[in-house]
Amino acid sequence: MIEKNKNRFSLGKVVATPGVLEALENTNQPPNEFLDRHVSGDWGDLCEEDQEANELALKNGDRILSVYYLKDNTKIWIISEMDRSTTTLLLPSEY
Repeated sequence: MIEKNKNRFSLGKVVATPGVLEALENTNQPPNEFLDRHVSGDWGDLCEEDQEANELALKNGDRILSVYYLKDNTKIWIISEMDRSTTTLLLPSEY
């Protein structure tokens, strides 16, 4: 069982695109609401296969992706790079 509220990896430098910042502001939701879930291993709305890929990525250093929905149903992504130097919040359309 995954222990929630425990950092499972380093986020590195956290950056966000203009689109996701506007979306978060529109719903009055702070980025940390989603970053905390991401870093604790709550991958959000991912299929089982992608969740398993994230668990493997924790061991072998691949990129980690989480998908969340804001209150207005806007989809956001959080991606932590392979070397864990950077984590980016973005809209899928900004990828």
